[in-house]
Amino acid sequence: MSSDTPTGGTARESKAEHIRQLLATEGDAVAANTRGFNAGRYESVAKLDEYEALKDEARAIKADAIERLPELIDAVAEAVEENGGAVYIAEDAADANRYISEVCEEADADRLVKSKSMTSEEIEVNEHLQARGVDVVETDLGEGVLQIADEAPSHIVAPAIHKSRAEIAALFNEYFDPEEPLETAEELTLFARERLGEQIKEADVGMTGANFVTADSGTIALVTSEGNARKTVTVPDTHVAVAGVAKIVPTVEDLQPFVELIGRSGTGQDITSYISLFTPPINSPTVEFDDPETPIGGAGEDRDFHLVLLDNGRLAMREDEDLRETLYCIRCSACANTCANFQSVGGHAFGGETYSGGIATGWEAGVHGLDSAAEFNDLCTGCSRCVEACPVGIDIPWINTVVRDRINDGHEGEFEFLVDGLSPDVETSGPDLQKRLFGNFETLARVGSAFAPVSNWLANADPAAALLERVAGVARERDLPAFQRTTLVEWVESRDRIPPADPDRKVVLYPDLYTNYIDVERGKAAVRTLEALGVEVVVPSVPGSGRAPLSQGMIDTARAKAEAVAGDLDPYVEAGYDVVVVEPSDLAMFREDYRHLLPEERFEALADNSFEVIEYVYGLLEDGGDLAALDHATGEETVAYHSHCQQRTLGLDTYSVAVLERCGYGVRTTDAECCGMAGSFGYKHQYYDLAMDVGESLAAEVRAADADHVVASGTSCTDQLDDLLGDRPAHVVELIAPEGEQSVLSATSRHTGDGNR
Repeated sequence: MSSDTPTGGTARESKAEHIRQLLATEGDAVAANTRGFNAGRYESVAKLDEYEALKDEARAIKADAIERLPELIDAVAEAVEENGGAVYIAEDAADANRYISEVCEEADADRLVKSKSMTSEEIEVNEHLQARGVDVVETDLGEGVLQIADEAPSHIVAPAIHKSRAEIAALFNEYFDPEEPLETAEELTLFARERLGEQIKEADVGMTGANFVTADSGTIALVTSEGNARKTVTVPDTHVAVAGVAKIVPTVEDLQPFVELIGRSGTGQDITSYISLFTPPINSPTVEFDDPETPIGGAGEDRDFHLVLLDNGRLAMREDEDLRETLYCIRCSACANTCANFQSVGGHAFGGETYSGGIATGWEAGVHGLDSAAEFNDLCTGCSRCVEACPVGIDIPWINTVVRDRINDGHEGEFEFLVDGLSPDVETSGPDLQKRLFGNFETLARVGSAFAPVSNWLANADPAAALLERVAGVARERDLPAFQRTTLVEWVESRDRIPPADPDRKVVLYPDLYTNYIDVERGKAAVRTLEALGVEVVVPSVPGSGRAPLSQGMIDTARAKAEAVAGDLDPYVEAGYDVVVVEPSDLAMFREDYRHLLPEERFEALADNSFEVIEYVYGLLEDGGDLAALDHATGEETVAYHSHCQQRTLGLDTYSVAVLERCGYGVRTTDAECCGMAGSFGYKHQYYDLAMDVGESLAAEVRAADADHVVASGTSCTDQLDDLLGDRPAHVVELIAPEGEQSVLSATSRHTGDGNR
């Protein structure tokens, strides 16, 4: 790392200030637009009975295409060249720009008009051509706005999403000085249309991207919300299409699932405004702009078509087992729209040199390198909401984790205060101190519990809070969780209770770190609930799941944790015990993340026999369990219920709603994708303001529900709502658990444990 690169606290404060600035200037517009797109997606896909089948089909097509990519590239080249067009395989951005410049020189081009294309953004073709005297005009309204403003896109589908109508009107009025000031969206659109119409007519070259390219015929599919892409293709005598090699699919018939999915996934439209298929023949007339019935050159006049297929790291990504799925991406932006962090700050924070949103980490790492990905990679919290939204089922959180791990391996600096004055041979590479601190939370929990209540007092004292913020970037605004002196495992071991002689079920309740060391009461409630329903419960001492190190990109540490957990739980599974988990993020480790960390057979055995606690309670009730054994609502009580991100991705939130309703509660669920806390994310100084902004959206929903009880399913949700509402929400199992054994000192808040702040 160069000496002029900010490190440690300086870098964190710079990041925090950048986020605060975006929250203040772009946050409202980004939030309104992305949340609108996301809500539209939910509504639109709900109309598709075959939605999941279409996603599976689309994924299978992309997987096949990437597997056969070299032969499909050859097939595209053959098909286009048979039609009289030219195909150029560009090794990188410089190679692509050189070729495009030559095309413009041959066409003696003064002006090139462009439709929206992220691939052209990737190679920075505008700057390259303008430096060589070619006037480049963006015909997409959003891209045109940014060209005038000299700004980068903040979204891969709606590039000017961060600008309000009023801001665009002010920009146009200042730049163009029209006779009458422009105000309404209609006035802005008509003005842009008239201006662009003249520029397209006078253009020598038209450039487009391509959403898909079919190998069988060389057909280019353009999916757009405006009609300017069609004009860009058909009006100038020369058409250049620029597409990454990963855009190729085998046949025209393969386009069908993508046409159904791309608009719904990106903007919530049942179908995009314009779906254009161009199979580039050369012997076809150009079109008179104002009178499409009248050809300019007459049938048979030659037109030039050039397809530039860009590698720029993609073929290397194809060979990379962990980055390969990035190439399945169809650039729909669903991962950005569904991401709570992106909804607050947009792509000017959650993005790199070209790409933004959840999948951007993979793209930036592959085409621009780890340095670009490192700028925003930590904004992915691994909440997993993007996985459900992605129309081709890409495991985006895993890609982001892998890239984070690689960034960690190449990291230097941020340890100056520890190694200053020591031997220059001291190794400082690896995760920075902040990540090491949160990644090793299990050690902190064990020590904190052993020395509670003193440890709680020390950790939250003002001097300690100030030191933790300066040294490790722990936000001093947050009170740290209070560790309990008596862990859940110890409480169970000390109980004087005889298991049922003939239990209906045998369960090993997994003591996740938070339940075991901090929120012990929810663990006790889970034990009492399961036992009341005739289940024999054991709570063995088992290591943390590895969620903490995995979230920091410490994959080797997470894998070691996974192997230890599987080693401890395997004998129970083999003996017929079900594994019940209170914390959804740990269940997600067992059911999803462990597929990357364990051999397939061990992963499947644990995944198939693991259950979320309320999912399990629901199953017991369905099998005839005694509903009367649970605590019930008294009167017409209501619950404002927020389900954990990963719980929803796993499709388990409905069980909590069903059980609460069976127990007599009226349930009002929240729509917020995430609470903003996201494990350690909300504790990090540089992200504190963003986490609180995301959380406030959730808190507003909870306040509006005006319910008798606030209930949340996960640790992060509980912590965040506690801070925002000043009152700790209950876990579902705490609300329905029968009364029974209580600890001597009950923890009524995460900040008051064993009688300590």
